[in-house]
Amino acid sequence: MEIRICEDAGEVAVLAAKAGAQILRDAAETKSRLTLVVPTGASQILMIEQFVQEPGIPWSRIDVFHLDEYAGISADHPASFKRYLLDRFVAKLPELGAFHGITGDAGDLDAEIARLNGILGDRTIDLCFAGIGENGHLAFNDPPADFSITDPYIQVALDTVCRQQQVNEGWFDSLDDVPVAAVTMSVNQIMKSDALIISVPDGRKAKAVRNSIQGEIDPLFPASILRQHENCFLLLDLASSSLLREQSDIDKRS
Repeated sequence: MEIRICEDAGEVAVLAAKAGAQILRDAAETKSRLTLVVPTGASQILMIEQFVQEPGIPWSRIDVFHLDEYAGISADHPASFKRYLLDRFVAKLPELGAFHGITGDAGDLDAEIARLNGILGDRTIDLCFAGIGENGHLAFNDPPADFSITDPYIQVALDTVCRQQQVNEGWFDSLDDVPVAAVTMSVNQIMKSDALIISVPDGRKAKAVRNSIQGEIDPLFPASILRQHENCFLLLDLASSSLLREQSDIDKRS
């Protein structure tokens, strides 16, 4: 894992977008078709705004998946991650090869998960963007996360810390409004990606970052497993890295 500490969330977004664009341009030199996973959430808005403007990305050759979606939420719900990406990402890229969204309000959620798993199948994910939640979750794999399951997408229960984060960020009015389950890309599937870019701005994430980077690699700290990935680029800002700054093994360049 390479860790970079930036001045603020804006710098995190720019560096993540530029690094991701370069990974895709390089992969396109040897592959005719690419697979990309894009993130959602308040911490990723600036990155996506920058990413869609990056030059030279062969969008028509890229198939896009996303990390997670609430169970029971339709794509017209303000908090829907599918809607988030349709508005902020897909709509900006009319030449995009394909977007495989998660239908959270599918009548048969098991069938929806099977559909997604069939599409993703044995594809290699060239690049996966993600963040880290306040409870240390990776996608919607809340603690204790399942590090062993190999299915690409799974259904999970959401813990109270995760659900409260969604309220605090303004996606829902109250905790009771937040779904208690979600469809998420599994930890194993995320870790199979050729490259990972993890953007984690905001002081609210400082404890989760510390636990993920300096604690044990443990399902209680789901994002801790990122340390086992050989091509993971973790971007922090001064706030999210505040509990790490005295560690000599952290790259402090901004």
